[in-house]
Amino acid sequence: FLEHSVIYPLEPKNDTSGAAKILASLVQKHNVRAIAIGNGTGSRESAAFVQDFLREFRRPDLFSVVVNESGASVYSASEIARQEFPDLDLTVRGAISIARRLQDPLAELVKIDPKSIGVGQYQHDVDQRKLNSTLENTVETCVNRVGVDLNTASFALLRHVAGINERTAQRIVEFRNENGRFRSRVQLMAVSGFGPKTFEQAAGFLRIRAGDNPLDMTAVHPESYPIVEKIAASLSLAIGDLIAKPALVEKVKLEDFQTERAGMFTLRDIQEELRKPGRDPREKFVAPQFQAGIKEISDLTPGMVLEGVVTNVTNFGAFVDVGVHQDGLVHVSELSSRFVKDPYELVKVGQVVRVQVLGADPKAKRISLSMKALQ
Repeated sequence: FLEHSVIYPLEPKNDTSGAAKILASLVQKHNVRAIAIGNGTGSRESAAFVQDFLREFRRPDLFSVVVNESGASVYSASEIARQEFPDLDLTVRGAISIARRLQDPLAELVKIDPKSIGVGQYQHDVDQRKLNSTLENTVETCVNRVGVDLNTASFALLRHVAGINERTAQRIVEFRNENGRFRSRVQLMAVSGFGPKTFEQAAGFLRIRAGDNPLDMTAVHPESYPIVEKIAASLSLAIGDLIAKPALVEKVKLEDFQTERAGMFTLRDIQEELRKPGRDPREKFVAPQFQAGIKEISDLTPGMVLEGVVTNVTNFGAFVDVGVHQDGLVHVSELSSRFVKDPYELVKVGQVVRVQVLGADPKAKRISLSMKALQ
């Protein structure tokens, strides 16, 4: 259960009335707005209990989501987890990680070695140095594309921002703990070791919500603030009003603001950011609707149509979680009615898909699925 990172792992009981009362008191005490449930053993039973609780206690303002908990146990025993929660048990650290994945998945997943998340193929058969380098570059690309909230980001997330190393990331967190939340990007210059070059590289990727300057929550770099101020002045608007009414940006002739330092490429980037200021480039989160009554492999029958989420993509197909604690395989030949050379062209990890059950073997723990059959 998450609100201000307060987590309470539930222990299942046959008589759920007592657990429901405890849950109700926790929800009220901590002003809980969402419930995150790990997709491990007992997740379907826990999800059913929570849904019954929400209906019985009439809490339509609350919602629950089953979250992929891959790597949570690795995090709970890691050095980063010990630094964050030195006095907590491993299981509680894992529960915190699961809840934080619902709040901000990117900020939480960067704390885990990508190889421990269980995504990909043949990761142990390739050059480990090249693999680590490629994974590190991918993580940095994701972090810098999405942006980082300067006032909530952990040391583990900040160190992946362009221009910031581990020591600088630690100093930013220490400065924040001693002086309170950042009000402006310019305050970064007061952080020990954060010089002009580092500021030039990193500032555009760091966001400050509800700060002194509305532009600090956007991807516009501070060196381009004067350009935005001129654009706002040309429309007789304050910068805050310009951000609040992005449609007005379309009326601006970018050519009028072109300079030697700011060419059309820079101006188009500024215009694109002002159209959707502070946008998150990630797609909207959609949770799969697992079918009620389907909890074990033995509950599956051929021909059954289910909704699930893609957990892994390989050269020979995609694995899909349909809510029975064992992922099913959609072979590459069952992905589409047309020839598929690369499964990554059709599916990706986290995608919600509809599948038809071709076969299910409880003894071998093997499930065969098809997407082609529903096309």
